[in-house]
Parts: sequence; C-alpha cells; structure tokens
Amino acid sequence: MKLTLLALITSLSVSNATITKDKRTFAVLRFTNKQLTIGRADPIVNPGGPSPHLHHVLGGSAFSVNATGKDLQGSKCSTAKVKGDNSAYWFPSLFFRDPKSGKYESVEIYYAQVYYFFEPTNDQTKAFPLGLNMVVGDAMTRSPPRGGATGNLDPSKGPVNPVRWTCPRKTNVPPSWQATSDGTKAGIPNTHNKAEGVGFPDANCDEFASPLRADVHFPSCYNPDAGLTNFRTNMAYPTNTGDGRLDCPKGWIHVPHLFFEVYWNTPLFSNRWEPGKGKQPFVLANGDATGYSLHGDFLSGWDESLLQHIIDTCDAGTLGMDKCSGLYYGVNNDDACTIPSPVSEVISGVMDALPGNNPISGWFYGPV
Repeated sequence: MKLTLLALITSLSVSNATITKDKRTFAVLRFTNKQLTIGRADPIVNPGGPSPHLHHVLGGSAFSVNATGKDLQGSKCSTAKVKGDNSAYWFPSLFFRDPKSGKYESVEIYYAQVYYFFEPTNDQTKAFPLGLNMVVGDAMTRSPPRGGATGNLDPSKGPVNPVRWTCPRKTNVPPSWQATSDGTKAGIPNTHNKAEGVGFPDANCDEFASPLRADVHFPSCYNPDAGLTNFRTNMAYPTNTGDGRLDCPKGWIHVPHLFFEVYWNTPLFSNRWEPGKGKQPFVLANGDATGYSLHGDFLSGWDESLLQHIIDTCDAGTLGMDKCSGLYYGVNNDDACTIPSPVSEVISGVMDALPGNNPISGWFYGPV
C-alpha cells in the first residue's frame, strides 16, 4: 500500500511535468554526520583492494572496497538526510604538512553537502540508474587545467573545468591567488570571482563558517551504451542548444547535475604557516601539493522512484532536499551512521608519511 502510494505520487508528478524545462531548479542534499568513514577505498577505480590514497566517504553503510549499487541499496543506514538515498559520495582527504617538522596532520571536514541541479533542458531529466558509476577529475595530474580558472561546464564553449577551490575571506587583500600566475608555481585566480580559483590558494580562508572549500561538478549526460560501470566513457557534460537549455547527445540520458561542496577546517592551522610566501601547506591524500588533482566519485544507491519524484516536483534550493514534499521514506536525523575504515592503518593524527606512502609532489616539491 505504501509503495503503491509512492508510485502514484511519482506517476502523477511525471504526467504533470513537461519534458521541456525552462529554468534550473535544485535541492541541496545534506548529511547527518561529517562522514560515513575515512579510508583507502575506491570501489569504482580500485575495486577489491586498497586504493592508492585516502578518501572521505559519505552515504550508505554498505560501502566497501567491492561495493555495488545493489550492495548500497541494502545499507542499514545512510548519512544522507533523505531516506531512500543510500548512494556513496567520496573525495580525497586533505592534510596539513607542518612547515617546521615536515610531518602530516589530517584535516577534518567542517561540513559537506551535495547540490542536485535539475537544469533547463529539452530532455527529460531522469533518476540515476541503480549502480551508476561517475568519476570527475584526474588524481594523477599536477598541471593546471587547459581552460585556466574559468568555471566553464559547456564543452561547446571550450575546455570543461569541473574542479575548483573556493577561499572565502574577510578581505581579499592580498589576493588568494596571484593575478599573474600561469599555474606552474601557484594556483590561478578566477578573474570573475576573487574567492575562487584552480589550485590551492596561498591565503588563510577565514570567512565566518566558510573555510577552504573543494568544488566538484559532475557531468549529467549518461550513455547507456557505455554502461553503468564504464566510468571513463559513460558520462558527458550537456551543451547549450542556443535557447538557454542544456541538452545531452541523442540517445543519452539526462540525469541530475551533482555539485560537491566540501568545507575543510583549515582555520585550525592558520597560526602555523605564513600566507603569501608561495609555500601553502595543504596537500591532498594522493600527495598533490597543487590541488589540481581534486576529484570526486559517485556510486548511485538511490531509490529511483523517489529520486524521480524529487526531480519532477522539488525546488527546495538551499533549504535542503529534506524539505521536499512527498518524501515517503522520511528523513534521517541519526548522526550515528558510521562504519570502520575499510583498510586497517593509521589515518589521522600526526604522521611521518601520508597513508599509502604517497610522496608529495607539484609546484615547489617538483614533479610526480
């Protein structure tokens, strides 16, 4: 009876929705805890064993080194506030390298959230199929993106740049990124947004409740011919059709546009380094001192009918997806959903080396 009611709500919302969509709607998915777990696990890129570097993971409790969408669907709990989302969301952990001792200290998440954008389009936006694998960013690069610090996500307008850093500050004097930087020795500023750039900023991000933020935009066109797990070729970014709408290639499926916002508690280290000297101290878990290799992964564990209902009916915006109407399964308020690290090793505190023994590289540290 309950599932029938949900199906009825969903079918009515779909029947009342036109395929053509004139404006963006969105809802921010929030989480009940800072993370589900931290560990060297990546069931998409490195299934079956430890991944080369550490990740912070949010989402369903069935996450593991071998997790699939079906596994996640059977999660006993999830850190997502919307019940019915057992997906897994993960990204590289962040470390502080002490300029005096050379030792590494783990940086805690301040908080993380995921925007679900439902773009204006001539397509019908559909729910993620169960088990869809998506990966954005290049964990191996130490080079600036071809498009510089622009925020372009439309391949018809030039190189796509899906990963950036945001540094909210009380004042932008001196600038967080030097205007003359070409990216080879320091990050590059976005000329249209002083608080945003590519590569780590050389400044303390000290705005109230808004420390250093990692930004990751996912593509929203899925190629069913490539398949759910072929993460290198199964996704693409939509293009502007000239009428303000973003469309996918013919035969592809338009899915929600995910945007990770991950705030790191970098102010805890603000009195231990000197900004503006070309020696910013933060490093990603893969050993990247540039920040160019920022990346993100997504493995869908959604109840597809529920997500379709949200796509078709909800525009809760920053109030949060948990404020959408018709969330039949309700919301999660339990902040106790955690699992042990998938790999038994020291991953926090003061360390001589990064987990996985990744050497530090990029900018003043030299190439990989």
